[in-house]
Amino acid sequence: MTEAIQIGNRTITASELISLLASYQMLPQLQRELIVDEAIEQNSRSTKAIECTPEEVAQAKQQFYAEKQLKNEEDIQAWMAHQGLTPGQLEVITTRKLKIEKFKQATWGNKLESYFFQSKAKLDKVIYSLLRTQDVGIAQELYFRIQAKENSFADLAREYSLGPEAQTGGLVGPIELNALHPVMVQMLSSSQPGQILPPTRIAEWFVILRLEKFIPAQLDEFMKVRLLSELFETWLQEQQKRIMSAPQKEGDTGRQGEGDKPLT
Repeated sequence: MTEAIQIGNRTITASELISLLASYQMLPQLQRELIVDEAIEQNSRSTKAIECTPEEVAQAKQQFYAEKQLKNEEDIQAWMAHQGLTPGQLEVITTRKLKIEKFKQATWGNKLESYFFQSKAKLDKVIYSLLRTQDVGIAQELYFRIQAKENSFADLAREYSLGPEAQTGGLVGPIELNALHPVMVQMLSSSQPGQILPPTRIAEWFVILRLEKFIPAQLDEFMKVRLLSELFETWLQEQQKRIMSAPQKEGDTGRQGEGDKPLT
């Protein structure tokens, strides 16, 4: 058998290596990285070739060294020895993140605006006040006291609310609508700031809500980076599923086989 690697007193053969990667649950990660490398290589040969300027490469290297806390050439050489890397491999590693970002932009950059508007409803944020209890009678009483301005929402939330929002006088957010229970999303989306919504049963709770502020999502640079990453991750997962569902060749061990959302 061909030797693959020597670790301590153990010699690991090439045939053993795949089995070990699977046993240590490292095979899916290796698969992901190989899919990305293949896509970048194919992209580099296309009309949308990924090209990095010398300035971008130098910046990528400096960022990589900073992340690894490699302050000088001695640190770099020691880290390379520890990782078992050659200078050529280090060159690939330091520019890989840059190439992935360029691949994302080349593949999905022109689709960002349409994807943003498709996703906007879940990206919008709200600030709201919440009071919850498991007793419908208490919920009704507190609602009427707030309506009659006998007590403030904040004071009653601090005293009666049974969730972590009690610590903030009921105030929650800013939080994306996508992170909330679907019933709460519907209630908050159809209300106006300052409007107190009557007790509503959600799971085991009776909740009183008041929308404080609606914050529309914006397609700024931060959002573009986030959406590009979402599209990239969705594509990557689809590629992995396709590979996993493909018929395996004999001897191929390389392919192994909203209602619950919280109130806050």
